[in-house]
Amino acid sequence: MDNTALLQKYSLKATPQRLEIVNVLSTHGHMNVNELYSTLLIKFPSISLATIYKNINIMLEKGFLLEVKLSEQKNVFELVKDNHSHVACMKCSDVIDIDLNIESIVNEVKKRSNYKLESNSLIFNGVCPRCSALK
Repeated sequence: MDNTALLQKYSLKATPQRLEIVNVLSTHGHMNVNELYSTLLIKFPSISLATIYKNINIMLEKGFLLEVKLSEQKNVFELVKDNHSHVACMKCSDVIDIDLNIESIVNEVKKRSNYKLESNSLIFNGVCPRCSALK
């Protein structure tokens, strides 16, 4: 599915800025607002940080983007994908996806808390191999 159709699937107008946000996040995976802004400035020199925030907020509301809330780091955004977890480097802030079957954990949390869970986020923090090698 092309990016225009993908945006339309979520009832989002395919503006040039939104198409580039999708392109950048498809390429880079996880980015914070400042990284996204710096990248978009290359193609759209007059784009404002307010425009980035506006588009991100609309895309979050529509369920098109996911905000990954990281401890002691800036939150990053990614395109919504199948249920997955994340591993974040505490030194370089790199974030990668990890496909885990967390259904048993979710079921245990439901059982112990009696909560009706709306969402879940599992983030592991550590030091990536690249940073570990730099001792």
